[in-house]
Amino acid sequence: MIAAIELKKANYSVTLIEKKKYPFHRVCGEYISNEVLHYLNERSLLPAEKEIPQIELFEFSSIKGRNIEMKLDLGGFGLSRYAFDYHLYQIACELGVEVLEQTSALSIQFLNNLFQIETSTGQNLEAAVVIGAYGKSSILDKKLNREFTLHRSPYLGVKYHIQTNFPRNKVSLHNFEGGYCGISAIEDNKFNLCYLGSRETLKKYGSIAEMEEQVLCQNPFLRDIFKNSEFLFDQPEVINEFSFAPKKLIENHILMAGDAAGLITPLCGNGMAMAIHSGKILADSIQKHFTEQKPNRPLLEKDYEQQWNALFKRRLWVGRQTQKLFGSRISSELTTRLMRSVPSAARVIMKNTHGQPF
Repeated sequence: MIAAIELKKANYSVTLIEKKKYPFHRVCGEYISNEVLHYLNERSLLPAEKEIPQIELFEFSSIKGRNIEMKLDLGGFGLSRYAFDYHLYQIACELGVEVLEQTSALSIQFLNNLFQIETSTGQNLEAAVVIGAYGKSSILDKKLNREFTLHRSPYLGVKYHIQTNFPRNKVSLHNFEGGYCGISAIEDNKFNLCYLGSRETLKKYGSIAEMEEQVLCQNPFLRDIFKNSEFLFDQPEVINEFSFAPKKLIENHILMAGDAAGLITPLCGNGMAMAIHSGKILADSIQKHFTEQKPNRPLLEKDYEQQWNALFKRRLWVGRQTQKLFGSRISSELTTRLMRSVPSAARVIMKNTHGQPF
């Protein structure tokens, strides 16, 4: 949506293919780092009618319930994907972006310097540039033979919206055996509750509800949340088998953005900000190097790759290494003790997984 809006404002012809119908929920932590706040405000991209909670505190707990609280360097804000994506969709439509809802891209071929796209609704589209911004995983990944798809991923993501008694200026991250769960405020006096677990644990207990009862609720903070909150979804949003492995940024000349380019571990709380920023720098690169008068695909790809790597490559690596400190009884206790005794260590991790305001 960010790339589509930026490119349409620059008078490009833009078609956006979306397999669902707006508005809809996505599995996401829904915490957005303030590094993108100036950009969003400058472009009037935030929904003005929503109360958007400002988040300035971070809490971490081990499986046993040992916790630490600290102030966030940059801080952030909470906004659901349901509200934010729909707001951006409305802006895009007003600008004249053609949005094909309830439509999937079945195949993308690059022939004679043009893309041929076959859709699930029987349309055959032609485009000079294609952006892959389809999130954590897609059937297109396998069709493109992307390397990370050769290895099965053990992860499971689950999300709820809840109403509960919790500070609206704090984001918390609570460990449980095999994963961790985050909670933070979003609009309309609601909270997002989202966790990363494992498919093997779910298989062992047979259902999400039983897994939550037997595993997540071993952490006293999570037990309190699950027992004393009103859950607003009939069923949780769930996503399976998404990979944190490195991904190629450009596949058969398709320019990847957001999670399709590289997925940062959720504990870093920075996926949405990275997606927004990557959409922006990609749109800028297209405007610089792929005009109707002078389309230069090699220079476009080189420029985008250089910018993306400079901004995000190290942050993704640090996120993968940091994830090893979470999700087990021993490591979560050691991490909590380290953060308590050396608070600067936690700040170093934050600085290396977040960027500068732009």
